[in-house]
Amino acid sequence: MSYVKSLTRRDLLKTSVAAGSLLIIGGGFVAASNAAWALEVTHLKSSTMATLIQMARDIYPHDNIADEFYAAAVKGYDTAESKGPVEEGIAALNAAAKGRGHASYLAAGWERDRVDILRSMESSPFFQQIRGGLITGLYNQKAVWPVFGYEGESFSKGGYIDRGFNDIKWV
Repeated sequence: MSYVKSLTRRDLLKTSVAAGSLLIIGGGFVAASNAAWALEVTHLKSSTMATLIQMARDIYPHDNIADEFYAAAVKGYDTAESKGPVEEGIAALNAAAKGRGHASYLAAGWERDRVDILRSMESSPFFQQIRGGLITGLYNQKAVWPVFGYEGESFSKGGYIDRGFNDIKWV
């Protein structure tokens, strides 16, 4: 008795679209695993940008914030001026990961392992630059404010005293 898996029309279309888009888009492209967002990179390697996104998520982990917001936070490093230092910093990060037995920083599957790698580099100027840039790059995005219960500035709405000064539930 032989088992042959039939190829459905849906499977054929999914495979064709995925392969075709890879050929059209090329290498300077980072996409979410669920294809809900994508980011085009012009100066950095796509693997460098993917590593920066994972690094950002590991430095400031929030399970309820999507990767697209972390990608927007590190997109500013995709410039001609930043290319050299960022590529060197990611190379050092990958070297630190290799020193701990991983093929690269992204290949370290456990968050705990990646955090240990980052801790070994936290005094480096590269780490401090990325960490410092994330404070404003991530938390100044208006789309993430509701996740933290922040409604934005209050002056135009009459201030906080009469608008729920003490209604924060997560503190």
